[in-house]
Amino acid sequence: MRPAPGRWWLAPAKLNLFLHITGRRADGYHRLQTVFQFLDFGDRLRFSVREDGEIRHLRPLPGVPAETDLVVRAARLLQAETGTPLGADITLDKRLPMGGGLGGGSSDAATTLVVLNRLWGTGLDAAALAELGLRLGADVPVFVRGRAAWAEGVGERLTPVDLAEPWYLVLCPPVHVSTAEVFSAPQLQRDCPPITIRDFLAGRPTRNVCEPVVRERYPEVDAALQALGRYGPARMTGTGACCFVAFERRTEAREALAALESRWPGFVARGMNRIERDEDRETRDEASSEAP
Repeated sequence: MRPAPGRWWLAPAKLNLFLHITGRRADGYHRLQTVFQFLDFGDRLRFSVREDGEIRHLRPLPGVPAETDLVVRAARLLQAETGTPLGADITLDKRLPMGGGLGGGSSDAATTLVVLNRLWGTGLDAAALAELGLRLGADVPVFVRGRAAWAEGVGERLTPVDLAEPWYLVLCPPVHVSTAEVFSAPQLQRDCPPITIRDFLAGRPTRNVCEPVVRERYPEVDAALQALGRYGPARMTGTGACCFVAFERRTEAREALAALESRWPGFVARGMNRIERDEDRETRDEASSEAP
């Protein structure tokens, strides 16, 4: 059964619960170990099928040309790979900050691949869609597969994991951190001893090795992490700038946000181990989480 056109689809944010670099490949890419968990808050997308094959982004992001827009690129890639004559009008409700480490662009691309595969009836399975997604970005496959995951390689080798689903307070310092700048920093640790999933689940200490680099170069991120640290172990996601801390109760997370939001934009969201893309379930316009 094809999903109903015109509905909103959630493209959830992700958190990196830790991020280690264990080495570097011959092609210059870093070998990573990380754990991805989703949030029940993110961008939203709407799709309408076109019969003329045209791909139109009805709400393009300022300063982002179609050639680099991940939503448009994902739609065109699926179209080219499957040979479908169909096109789409796509509307993006952008609610996640760009360049914050929450995976918004990757999630948007994955949602575009999954939903248009259904709307167009192109019939690719999750493995094939994830392979296409990897051509768009290393984080796209985890969103395509829709399971919280242990990730290795450049982030594409995924093993599903079941994690606690706490409430997270996420702060979004208003700075754009350059991923390329962080990964090229001389002081970035690139020799973390590899750990196993069992090590992680047993509570072995982990960290985000990008944090020291970002904290030194972006004082706003350092200040946000210090503020969050009053409530528990705070961590940066990805290469930043967004930071998070976990709470058992939503009310506690909201109280902490109320104390901090005069300085930093942020939101409260529930950790989520599965992305639900059930055709019969409407994405809620008013999510249980709060927008920045």
